Amino acid sequence: MKNKLSWLAGPYVLWMTLVVIVPILLVVVYAFTASGETAADIGGFTLDNFSRMGTYTVIFARSFQLALVATLVCLLIGYPLAYVMAKEGPGFQRVAMVIIMLPMWVNFLLRTYAWMAILENNGILNNFFEAIGLFDLINGLFGTDISFFPMIRTQGAVVLGMVYNYLPFMVLPIYSVIIKLDHSLVEAARDLGASSAGVFRRVTLPLSLPGVLSGVTMVFVPSVSTFAISRMMGGNNQMLLGNLIEQQFLGGAYNPHLGSAIALVMMIIVVACMWIMNRFGEGEEQAVML
Repeated sequence: MKNKLSWLAGPYVLWMTLVVIVPILLVVVYAFTASGETAADIGGFTLDNFSRMGTYTVIFARSFQLALVATLVCLLIGYPLAYVMAKEGPGFQRVAMVIIMLPMWVNFLLRTYAWMAILENNGILNNFFEAIGLFDLINGLFGTDISFFPMIRTQGAVVLGMVYNYLPFMVLPIYSVIIKLDHSLVEAARDLGASSAGVFRRVTLPLSLPGVLSGVTMVFVPSVSTFAISRMMGGNNQMLLGNLIEQQFLGGAYNPHLGSAIALVMMIIVVACMWIMNRFGEGEEQAVML
């Protein structure tokens, strides 16, 4: 019976092979092969693609820096929100869940374009500041001559776009873990004289770490590899790894071998980060059990 049921996994194995394993193998092959102007120069084993990545150290650093900042902001916003949702009644939970998921039901590009309209130099926010006389007040106090706040095409705009698009990925795992916590543990801690802060620090927070680590992973991975948000909110001044890889495959600097090498290194770093976070989560769970 088990052998017969194993055949049902055949379509899934075929699908995973075609859409996951084969593309990864192609990336690996391209990363370790040479590019050239003639057919004779293409296909040989080389490490030049990796040595050339040193010129893009700034882009690597900026990508991971902004991804870490966006992940931290999502955590600072998402954990309290998930905690409050889990402690409130079903009616509040349903309304809060709809509000959190509502942006996800809108096309990704449309909701990002909406923020561009808000943050542009002549956008909604700057027009509001001008209408209330904020610029005149600042110019009068400090002797400046500003007519808008430069909010678009900055690192802050890129982080804002990441937080807005990926915040649900932080809230939902944490909420799912907290809502399923054994309340008898909380009651036992209170019976032993623990304060509300002590209960949260010694019981709720350690037991919710699996959800935190899942949320961190689900936010950090797409943030470090995004290209649409950085291109729309940051422009050419805030290029990230996703934009760099896109240029190597689709842009004027066409070099799929270099792009594959960059993608492979980024993949290894992301997998290493995920492994470290999972190991940390296992250690925390064992500590709580002890």
